[in-house]
Amino acid sequence: MHKLAMGIVFAVGLILVGCSSSNNSGNINGNWTATLTDASNSPTLSFSTSITQMSDGSLSITNLHFSTSSPCFVNGETATGSFTLGGNFNGNMSGSFGMNVQSGSPGGNTLMLNGTIAGNSITGNWTLTGSSGCTGSGHFTMTRM
Repeated sequence: MHKLAMGIVFAVGLILVGCSSSNNSGNINGNWTATLTDASNSPTLSFSTSITQMSDGSLSITNLHFSTSSPCFVNGETATGSFTLGGNFNGNMSGSFGMNVQSGSPGGNTLMLNGTIAGNSITGNWTLTGSSGCTGSGHFTMTRM
């Protein structure tokens, strides 16, 4: 009987260790950097931001900072976003991602990103609409820092 009890305790311990070994909780929370390229694969914009997943699937996007010089995004930008978890198998997060950045500068420039999350990276397409010179589209990659 004593050996059976010890065996059960050992088995439960292995199960608990296996379940807690994932270092990714299946959310998007953290600091991210993004690089946007145009159709010719030339760098167009880059930024960093902090993202926190809310309970309703929306994202709180703060500390948005464009590291490229652009008249399209000067100051006062606001961003909103969404994240839909598509899977969290053995700590591998996947799902869909959307983010909209509205400029604080005159012209009402809007940057829209739509992509797919795979682990610690997000890839997809972007579109910029707004004032003269603030239009374009291409591909983006975001990486968790």
